[in-house]
Amino acid sequence: MKTILSLTLAALVSSAAAKPIVVGSKLDPEAQILGQMILLTLKNAGLEVTDKTNLGDTGVNRKAILAGEIDVYPEYTGNAVYLFPQAKIGPKQAGNPGTIYGLARQLDAKNGITWLRPANVNNTWVIAVPQALATSAKLSTVADLAKYLKGGGKFKIAGSPEFFNRPDTMPAFEAAYGFKLSAEQKLSLAGATPPQTQQAAASGTNGVNAAMAYGTDGTLSALKLVALKDPKGAQAVYQPAPIIRTETLKANPQITALLNKTFAGLSATVMQGLNAQVALEGRTAQDVASTYLKSKGLIK
Repeated sequence: MKTILSLTLAALVSSAAAKPIVVGSKLDPEAQILGQMILLTLKNAGLEVTDKTNLGDTGVNRKAILAGEIDVYPEYTGNAVYLFPQAKIGPKQAGNPGTIYGLARQLDAKNGITWLRPANVNNTWVIAVPQALATSAKLSTVADLAKYLKGGGKFKIAGSPEFFNRPDTMPAFEAAYGFKLSAEQKLSLAGATPPQTQQAAASGTNGVNAAMAYGTDGTLSALKLVALKDPKGAQAVYQPAPIIRTETLKANPQITALLNKTFAGLSATVMQGLNAQVALEGRTAQDVASTYLKSKGLIK
């Protein structure tokens, strides 16, 4: 009986190892670059892969990995606040890189998902405003913005529905700093990525003078936008990490070392530069990821 069970388990592992590894990602430039890094790293190691990067937002990728439609994609540790509301993760936990990663890893293990080592990058949500507004209204923090709003300052921010509706994004800023935006002060753009919202703020589209942004966006300085600091820590630490179906990882255990090595060399400066190549220079995420990995000797 033991022999039959062993043979059956071996056959299952062999079958899982034989299947192509499906790689997903979100829509923004950084997510696509990280998705391509995962894809190219695995492909270079001789593993068969299927490209489903640029799949959709957090919710879409989450449903896909839980359903087994994708096997691996880059996720952010701070999203544990959103993904596991039942855990009631507080600001102190969410603001500590090691703590939030440990919680994400622990909570997702029950779902058959393994979080690999995150990069030393904090791509948290930020509110960005044009340099001219920051200077004239003396805005350097979200606390300054709250004071500006209470004084009747003109304000309209462009963002995605996710940015406005998730409790850990704009609502978290509002709760921490004591302000509430009206519907007229929000321009919600379906499927919007930070480069699009920042372009709207830089050009004043539809009266917009602020944008949803990420901490590592390469477009901020180029568009003369200022990311407002978050002294109260309303936002969690968002370190990118590959997350993978545990079944897939068991069938291909070498993936842990491969992806840990790829993500280990990433920093905020590196990601800002790579993001800018996609958002500003028009290069594809695959081209940018490939050039970077080759330059570091991570792929041939």
